[in-house]
Amino acid sequence: MITAELIAIGSELLTPSFHDTNSLYLTEQLNLVGIPVVMRTIVGDSEIHLEHAIGAAIQRTPLVITIGGLGPTEDDITRKVVAQVTRRQLVLDDGILKGLEARFSSRGRTMPSNNARQALIPSGAKVLVNPNGTAPGVWLETEKNTLILLPGPPGELRPMFEDSCLPQLARVTNGLALERRLYRTTGLPESALDSRIAPIYTRYRNPETTILAKPGQVDIRLTARGRTQEEARAAIEEVGQKIEDELGDYIFTTSEQQLEEVVGMYLVMKRATISTAESCTGGLLAERLTRVPGSSRYFLSGVVTYSNEAKIELASIPPLLLEMEGAVSREVALGLAESVRQKVRATLGVGITGIAGPTGGSPQKPVGTVHIAVAGPSGTEHNQFVFPGRRDRIRWQASQAALDMVRHTLERM
Repeated sequence: MITAELIAIGSELLTPSFHDTNSLYLTEQLNLVGIPVVMRTIVGDSEIHLEHAIGAAIQRTPLVITIGGLGPTEDDITRKVVAQVTRRQLVLDDGILKGLEARFSSRGRTMPSNNARQALIPSGAKVLVNPNGTAPGVWLETEKNTLILLPGPPGELRPMFEDSCLPQLARVTNGLALERRLYRTTGLPESALDSRIAPIYTRYRNPETTILAKPGQVDIRLTARGRTQEEARAAIEEVGQKIEDELGDYIFTTSEQQLEEVVGMYLVMKRATISTAESCTGGLLAERLTRVPGSSRYFLSGVVTYSNEAKIELASIPPLLLEMEGAVSREVALGLAESVRQKVRATLGVGITGIAGPTGGSPQKPVGTVHIAVAGPSGTEHNQFVFPGRRDRIRWQASQAALDMVRHTLERM
């Protein structure tokens, strides 16, 4: 099986202002013809670092694609470095040079001398025509590898890859197809989830299974290969159905949606509304619900009742209840959920109270203790959690658990 490695070149890609969208595009296109991308690297405009990156890539991966560094300036070093690593001479291609000169002449300009370096091609390489810019691409075959050098601008890279590279790569793979499926889960820790599905996926080499854990969420990604798309899809279906049967309602989506998007979809489907009263999460649940476009259709209000006084004044929690049970308790969570629901006449009310830390815990109520309640037409549900981690992690997991409780409530409505 052919695998690919991508090397994106440019110091600007190592800054927060730039995103490597070219690699995402190439990964998608390569997957369509059955070539998985096994590694992606970003390298600045450093000759020694690029030499190390390309040298290592050709030792381990049959198809190496570089992105960028083919321009006319001093920091455009890709051709030079590839020639060094593959021990090829850079040869001036008269056809490219004349084409560059004609391109400038057609615009009434004289070609700058530094553009001539774009006509330097490693010996034995095939030139990839670039009708949308001055930088030609390069296709270079070695004894063990295929190297493809593509320009950085997306408007040049994409037409070149689709017209000059993709058809040939598809022929090499003989139409091998890839199929992917994602399962997003919540409510099960990674170890518990894996103990349930490992007996399923470890029996198969195709599809491959990857598990990625995040706070409050575990993603399962299946990647299957087949001679046709139908064959790959059948391999995914066989394993995927067994995983679905095992995990059931712990799976909240089979798409890239976030949990708040899934909850929003349910709220719209059920024609339901929601309001929130939060303490330890400080409005995080409301923020997640309202980050979804169109959330004004179902989100009515959110209140942050951080102090006991706010719980009394804004959520009508009786002072005696706070004194007897404490702010972090089942009774207060229930009171928050029911009060916020009644005050704005929402379908659902959510109450959250807890200890996010790092201080404030006790042996009876350690840091990470969170009480969550969801009030709805059929009554009020409560759950107590003890979340691990630091403050931000606890707050996020609490918002995730609250969303999941809302999801289950809506599913039953």
